[in-house]
Amino acid sequence: MCLIVNPSVFIPLLFLTLPGAPSRLEQAKFLETARIVNAKPVSEGSTDTWRLTLESEGFVHDASFQYVDERAVKKDLGDGKYEVNFVDSYRYNIAAYRLAELLGMADMVPVSVERDWQGKIGALTWWVDDVWMNEQELIERSLKAPDPNLWSEQIFKVRLFGQLVFDTDRNRGNLLVTRDWHLWMIDFSRAFRRWRKLENTAGLERCSREVLERLRMLSLEELSRTMEEYLTDKEIDSVLGRRDLLVEHYEQLIRDRGEHTVLY
Repeated sequence: MCLIVNPSVFIPLLFLTLPGAPSRLEQAKFLETARIVNAKPVSEGSTDTWRLTLESEGFVHDASFQYVDERAVKKDLGDGKYEVNFVDSYRYNIAAYRLAELLGMADMVPVSVERDWQGKIGALTWWVDDVWMNEQELIERSLKAPDPNLWSEQIFKVRLFGQLVFDTDRNRGNLLVTRDWHLWMIDFSRAFRRWRKLENTAGLERCSREVLERLRMLSLEELSRTMEEYLTDKEIDSVLGRRDLLVEHYEQLIRDRGEHTVLY
């Protein structure tokens, strides 16, 4: 799995020519076409993840390149644990970005595109700007967000998305906090398991009205069109199965507690 360099010792590159941050569409185009001018392996995590610096017409920005694509009928996870139909793939980073777009959560999962670099095909993902720390560091320092309500609303979205994509290897290094207390989810290479179930609904107490409505509207046709290059039919079917369970979960909460208590 990809773990980024400790953000406390990294000052992100600034946008050199644009007066404001590029749009998501502009980010995707930049990742797809910009010239790669520097590369170094990520200092933590697996050896198949690189930090690349890209440049186009004077604009410079970094990206994470992950090319892992491992598949096994049965994978030994250690401690006597195994996973059947194991997959660890860069493709899931792209699928997660596209799914976040469909759900109105584009501001919580960085843009990721497929690209070839040095003969390897992988996911090239926009390096999140102005990262302050990750979730693990936040806990260790016992810091509290200045706006608890806004923070909790972000946390509920993170939990929902985690259940929807069923990531078997989430860790606190994969949830980044920027200096304005915004959350970003990264590294989904072990997500999108082929199980039509939820791992845990205990933390799913509230939900964004927009996200819930978009969940309801997700269709097989839309997911197939958006994900056909990165998810199998079985994986797409499993996403829809988990979607149904999530919608059912929130609708039951609304019946039990009232819409004003559950939705924000």
